[in-house]
Amino acid sequence: MNPADYDAWYDSERGRWIGETEYRLLLNALAPRAGERLLDVGCGTGWFTRRLAHDRSVSVTGLDVNANSLKFAGQHDVASSYVQADARRLPFADNAFDCVCSITALCFIDNWSLALGEIVRVTRKRFAIGLLNRHSVLWLEKGRRGGTGAYRGAHWHTAAELRRALEALPVSRIELTSAVFLPSGSTMARWLESTAPNNFLQGAFLILAGEKHGHADSPD
Repeated sequence: MNPADYDAWYDSERGRWIGETEYRLLLNALAPRAGERLLDVGCGTGWFTRRLAHDRSVSVTGLDVNANSLKFAGQHDVASSYVQADARRLPFADNAFDCVCSITALCFIDNWSLALGEIVRVTRKRFAIGLLNRHSVLWLEKGRRGGTGAYRGAHWHTAAELRRALEALPVSRIELTSAVFLPSGSTMARWLESTAPNNFLQGAFLILAGEKHGHADSPD
């Protein structure tokens, strides 16, 4: 799918609902503050990147390995900076950003735990990572037997797997939340989204969030 078609999906009725639902969960988990420096790892066409820059008055850098996606992102967002690089080798110093996010990018990265370690390395305060949830209706529909369509080859994470991956990293206050319990966008799906708690970890979109050891708000 070319970048323009991918980004346009968020203008469809279902795409808009899913995008807004994921965006709200991301904001709740990351809580970016005005004036902070934020890195979006695997930003793709920049749909989330430009929303964060506009809504939260943060200084945002988007990073992706795909040059075509970055070109599209830059053409549609003059407020943010965009960098081409591999998420497993981020070209930034330790603690370079106040907070770091990533939206369903690690699901498509070989050795995704390396990217997780890099995200923790370059954040100074907080991180929030959006992932595809193995324990979800969407996995049953799109994820089995190697995945179909846009999900072909994706890694679907579990909460237990993510907790294990963080054991050796300098993080605290780990929180897992989820959303998009029924991905159809139907009336029933919207009702369930408004009633199910986000700590019910059966949604297609899983957020892993936490804090870096050593910053002013950290318990250590």
